[in-house]
Amino acid sequence: NLAKYMESVDTIEPIPDAFFHPLYEKLKMYYVTGGMPEPVLMWTQNRDTGAMQHSLSGIIDAYERDFAKHPDTKEFPKISMVWKSIPSQLARENKKFIYKVVKPGARAREYEDALQWLVDARLVHKVYRSSAPGLPIAAYDDLSAFKIYLVDVGLLRRLSQLAPTVFGEGNRLFTEFKGALTENYVLQTLIPQFEVAPRYWTQTNPPYEVDFLIQRENDIFPIEVKSEANTTSRSLKKFKELFPDKVKLRIRFSLDNLKLDGDMLNIPLFMADQTDRLIGIALKSQ
Repeated sequence: NLAKYMESVDTIEPIPDAFFHPLYEKLKMYYVTGGMPEPVLMWTQNRDTGAMQHSLSGIIDAYERDFAKHPDTKEFPKISMVWKSIPSQLARENKKFIYKVVKPGARAREYEDALQWLVDARLVHKVYRSSAPGLPIAAYDDLSAFKIYLVDVGLLRRLSQLAPTVFGEGNRLFTEFKGALTENYVLQTLIPQFEVAPRYWTQTNPPYEVDFLIQRENDIFPIEVKSEANTTSRSLKKFKELFPDKVKLRIRFSLDNLKLDGDMLNIPLFMADQTDRLIGIALKSQ
């Protein structure tokens, strides 16, 4: 059983090929189906792509009907526009949420209530930019800068109208629209593992971005998500230069195998839901 194998890993050593390749294939399928019970059932029981697609569409349609139940009827079209803008927001190099992507000329004050409705309904995750890796991490939130992700990677793929056939096209599923599916998937796995919601960090001139920051007990860990074969982590390097005393361990999710290189822990994407445990193992072995 592949899941049991991952839970049994207790050292930071490469995963044998006999497990590594099947786990990547399962992960690709997860990007296609997502983790919601009905679409997963449609796939696991019958391998029925059409039924799985139909199920995801049905969930999205049900959500969109719920938007119309907002007590203020003027908010309904705004909620719908914000929701439908999310794939475009995540397709940008800089994934910071921009109201003008929702509608040209749009301003925050016009759409922030609609966005908050989606957050409160738990249909999206709002990830704030952190100005510095201090404790508690929430004290360093830049409330004007945030990224928005969907609650489920399968919903994001369906809302983005990426066909499930992309599953069969090598690593394209990981790299498509700037690796947004991969970032969304990683965030989805981090949220239940850590008490404090993840943040992200950026610097301009020159531009650097650390995809996520997590607070684990009294430590902050920077995370980079790599969806392509190139795993050079210039932003993690810069982050360590700027905050040398704050970084016990840097974490990179990628298509590479499990390994610890100095203070750089590389976690294969399919092990993202083991992150908390793997950090503990890595810290003990340093």
